[in-house]
Amino acid sequence: MPDFMLENNDLVKTANLNDFSTLQLAQALSERLTISPNDWHKLKSNRKARSREQAAVALVFLLKEQPDDNEALSRLQQATAWLDRSISAPPCPSHGATDLVN
Repeated sequence: MPDFMLENNDLVKTANLNDFSTLQLAQALSERLTISPNDWHKLKSNRKARSREQAAVALVFLLKEQPDDNEALSRLQQATAWLDRSISAPPCPSHGATDLVN
């Protein structure tokens, strides 16, 4: 792996990437790129963050080699839609319309 692809050379020292399957590495990447509940408000409209999140999940579905690739395709389409601005973040459920109680 070229040095420019590593953010931290200590990663190579602490774990040999060959010890993990491609699926395990993709799952770790997906977990790393998933927007946490604490960061949701800050990143929900961040197009690159949302696209990375969806693309990583799509990769996991592709590597699982399921007979139906619809989920992987759907996630890749969502990743593309975030980048081409054809979708936007939905409103936060906790800030949505309030029910009036009489």
